[in-house]
Amino acid sequence: MPPTSYPVTELLVRWSDGDLSARDALVPLVYSELRRIARRCLAGQKHNHTLQPTALVHEAYLRLVRCDSMSVRDRGHFFAMAAQMMRQILIDHARKAAASKRGGNAITLTLEEVSGRSNKEAASLDLIALDDAMNELAVLDARQCKIVELRFFGGLSIEETAEAIDISPATAKREWATARVWLHRTMNNAASA
Repeated sequence: MPPTSYPVTELLVRWSDGDLSARDALVPLVYSELRRIARRCLAGQKHNHTLQPTALVHEAYLRLVRCDSMSVRDRGHFFAMAAQMMRQILIDHARKAAASKRGGNAITLTLEEVSGRSNKEAASLDLIALDDAMNELAVLDARQCKIVELRFFGGLSIEETAEAIDISPATAKREWATARVWLHRTMNNAASA
């Protein structure tokens, strides 16, 4: 663990023990990383999209501070939880937009990691369709779904992902590759139908 993560981990442990001052001290230390995760979650969005990285971080923060204590093991686990919250916020936003505009304002993402294509060939995918596919994957293999969430939405490396869910990096890499292929095939099949 890099030396800069020690204060974050210590604050997370204190917050897990119910120390709300630790939660408040944590925010300035993790804010830039949360913004990076938010920018990654919003990659490929239209520039006039109503939900911007700052708003996404603030919404995730509001959800986090509603918790009196957190059950977090370490820095990687915290960012995994933040990525999961941001994913849910985006999905909620997409579903509301789709309901109000009958699908005319569906959120799309560039998902080169899932599609396995280069930047030039990256597919533009509907966030709701991605969520549907990930929910199907969760039923089949919850760990692979978590890996996709951590890698795509959280931007975690293979090593960070492995640490966050307590598996070997080799297993994380193998399951990441399998999940990408499965999601790509499932989403292509859904688009064709």
